Amino acid sequence: MKLAVVVQRYGVDVSGGAELEARFVAEHLARHATVEVLTTCAKDYLHWKNEFPAGVETVRGVTVRRFRVARQRHLGDFARRSHRVFEEPHSIADELQWLKSQGPVSPGLVRHISRVRNDVDFFLFFCFRYYPSFHGVRAAADRAVLVPTAERDPAVGLAMFGPIFREARGLVYNSYEERALIQNVSGRSAAGAVIGVGSEVPERPQPWRFRKKFNVRGPFAIYVGRIDANKGCKTLFEYFARHATRRPHGLNLILVGTGPLAVPSHPRIRALGYLSEEDKFDALAAADVLIMPSPYESLSIVTLEAWALGKPVLVNGRCDVLRGQTIRSGGGLYYDSFEDFSEALYTLESTGPLGVVLGQSGRDYYRRHYAWPVVERKYLEMFDRLKRERAATPMPALPGYFARRARREPPGRQIMNAAPAGAVLR
Repeated sequence: MKLAVVVQRYGVDVSGGAELEARFVAEHLARHATVEVLTTCAKDYLHWKNEFPAGVETVRGVTVRRFRVARQRHLGDFARRSHRVFEEPHSIADELQWLKSQGPVSPGLVRHISRVRNDVDFFLFFCFRYYPSFHGVRAAADRAVLVPTAERDPAVGLAMFGPIFREARGLVYNSYEERALIQNVSGRSAAGAVIGVGSEVPERPQPWRFRKKFNVRGPFAIYVGRIDANKGCKTLFEYFARHATRRPHGLNLILVGTGPLAVPSHPRIRALGYLSEEDKFDALAAADVLIMPSPYESLSIVTLEAWALGKPVLVNGRCDVLRGQTIRSGGGLYYDSFEDFSEALYTLESTGPLGVVLGQSGRDYYRRHYAWPVVERKYLEMFDRLKRERAATPMPALPGYFARRARREPPGRQIMNAAPAGAVLR
């Protein structure tokens, strides 16, 4: 079987949830099939500057074919177009211009997909909202498996994505909440496969090594990820500072990662910046609890990594996916307000056995659903099923010149807000 993994950026040093998921899946499916990654030369998602050389290389044993980005992103133009399609009635032409403004625009990548479509059994497209996935799925719909990695993002409500969700040969979801959201906004009746992704978790991380290397004493909570207001970090800092005043002898907070948001100067908050994978897993193993404050996630790999190491989590209950995963796993607690946050953190820091029980439940959940042998088996079973089923109906053409410009599409945020929210418990 020959597979092509299509993603907007790719590399060991490329950060981003969808990009990391694409790399993990490519590397693990390469054990069972011939896999080639099709991607761009971009490394930075803000501007899409061509930083990698075009052509073919091998990354961790997987063949990677890169195509140049035709234009860099203009942030001001993208912000204006985003406001138009998310907040105002607009046209399909407006949405297509938004997609082009977002990028990464790589016509060479899309032409290559069209050229080799008959030589590939299935294309795996990661992240629905980018140019390569939108045009790539349209170019090879009968062989396209879309991994949307969708959050409660107004982009999911844009009209142009409906045919992509409905007519792709298959969909792979990271969670039941993501599946419910896309089914609702697109009308796709097929359930699709809820698979998710595993992680490269070491068998024996060394918590003592982390404490010695970074001179960390005492119990602590940890946050791992981009330090960004959009990831809930601003609220995390506010809540933790208030909690620290209320509980002066409780857990400290250690941050692993970088980002645009300044870390406040506080005696119980410490930022370590970017860490190697070894140091990151040692830190997780040393922590008492992982805090995941993001309001928008399609899965959260670091939450799965914490569970794989037997650590409880405290998550933002306003994120449907995190709330649902935490309830289904029994692997932690969630909060909707400061009072929830403070009481939950106090419960975890003052009741040691509870954290152990929650962490063990999370570990069992990870092993049943997200260990790599399980994820690989689910992908292979899906490919076998798709081979037996009839191909999808042809992708409908984009509207003509005048229909494309009719301003009759509702704001994307309006469609997203109308979709049912909440954790999927069954």
